[in-house]
Amino acid sequence: MARRFRFGVNLLEPARGEAWQHKCRRVEELGYDVLQVPDHLDWPAPFPSLVAAAHATRRPVLGTFVLNAAFWNPVLPAREVATTVRLTAGRLELGLGAGYVRADFERAGLPYGTARDRVDHLERTVEALTGLFPGPGGADGDDDGADGADGQDGAGVPLPPLLLGGNGPRMLRLAARHAAVVAFTGAEADPAGDDGSLRLLSAAAVEERVAAARGFAAEYGTDPDFNVLVQRVVVTGDRAAAVRELAPHAPHLDEEELLDLPTLLVGTVTEIAEQLRRGRERFGFGYVTVLEPAMEALAPVIAELRRDEPGEGHGAS
Repeated sequence: MARRFRFGVNLLEPARGEAWQHKCRRVEELGYDVLQVPDHLDWPAPFPSLVAAAHATRRPVLGTFVLNAAFWNPVLPAREVATTVRLTAGRLELGLGAGYVRADFERAGLPYGTARDRVDHLERTVEALTGLFPGPGGADGDDDGADGADGQDGAGVPLPPLLLGGNGPRMLRLAARHAAVVAFTGAEADPAGDDGSLRLLSAAAVEERVAAARGFAAEYGTDPDFNVLVQRVVVTGDRAAAVRELAPHAPHLDEEELLDLPTLLVGTVTEIAEQLRRGRERFGFGYVTVLEPAMEALAPVIAELRRDEPGEGHGAS
């Protein structure tokens, strides 16, 4: 049986106190299940932004999407995570990635290294976090793990659900083993550059990666959710015309391939809802994240899909 839909929005634009609170409340009003913040140097800092979001909202899960593990010593995020879990009343979903934008590394004075180097560091971070936290998702045992994690006395907190995002086989294996959510970027490093630029994968290529993740999950006996990051939402009565306008951004794909992508949602509200249903059936993408500019555009689609799932609450309880 297909999992019910969950929808997240990745908030990219910083805002001052009341404006940030208003934006977070709008995310909740529109029916999103997860409010997310990325981890790039010119965008909002994830943990304080999510704590502020927790005070402005009641229902949504609050997620890092995704924390760049390369910015952190593997042990240091534990304090931030434990404190954020407490200050958000346990609503945190911890998204982690290996990092891919070369400019972020250079500005931070960190070695960019190879993709293997970055995944090595992410793997060490996941191992450190799962070793420091007690309970589900973390190490078994007493509160000593939590005291090591956040430097505070008293009862510990469990490691929040992990979301691991990536594309290659090693990342998918790591995610299938440790994460509650495997997040698919639907993109790969652009072979024309070495700065971390990405290009969209074809639907067939995404399907191959989904199949690989399913195989790894079967190997480890896990059953993670599958998330997809949607790059663009275009509500229109003319799908063909819309993808022709988008074609220059993906010159390696033809119009038919663009219409088939799970990372582009194009059409009327009803057509996009049907596209998401097909994507859930074909790829397993029941958890869908859009970028902030598409937040309002997707809202009527969410409402239509909710009508198909009566009695199914959404978001955090």
